[in-house]
Amino acid sequence: MRVAFFLILLPWAASVAAASTTLYKSVGPDGKVTYTDRPPADGRIEKTIEYVSLPSSALPPSAVAYAEQLRKSGSSSTNMAGLDGVALFTASWCGYCKKAKAYLAAKGISYKEFDVESPGGMAAYARAGGTRGVPLLVFNGHRVVGFSPSGYDAVFVASK
Repeated sequence: MRVAFFLILLPWAASVAAASTTLYKSVGPDGKVTYTDRPPADGRIEKTIEYVSLPSSALPPSAVAYAEQLRKSGSSSTNMAGLDGVALFTASWCGYCKKAKAYLAAKGISYKEFDVESPGGMAAYARAGGTRGVPLLVFNGHRVVGFSPSGYDAVFVASK
């Protein structure tokens, strides 16, 4: 069952495009299980898992164009500086965003929310590398577009 949620985990890439990448599961000599996006140093891979994008809501074309304009104008350099902890980029009409917020609340995970429908929220979204969809979760330097409970579980477990 634990492997199943890794099959839908979003690649920690800046792009929202449907992409796949590889996740490696290894077990150390002490029995500790580790999941990583790089092959283990000792070369002992127990399992290789492919994972793809989580379900997300597409932004309207006008919002995508505005975010792109912010990036190109230089007024919003693509970096995640100042996004300490967990940041969640949402829109009021996004069902996946509501589910992501409910998940974080249920798990007791503190986060800073940015509404992409506001100018400041959209500027922060562009700085964080958002391109097309919400929710966008930014945590420990990684971006996760979309939401599923098992996908978020994987993100927070892998970051420990």
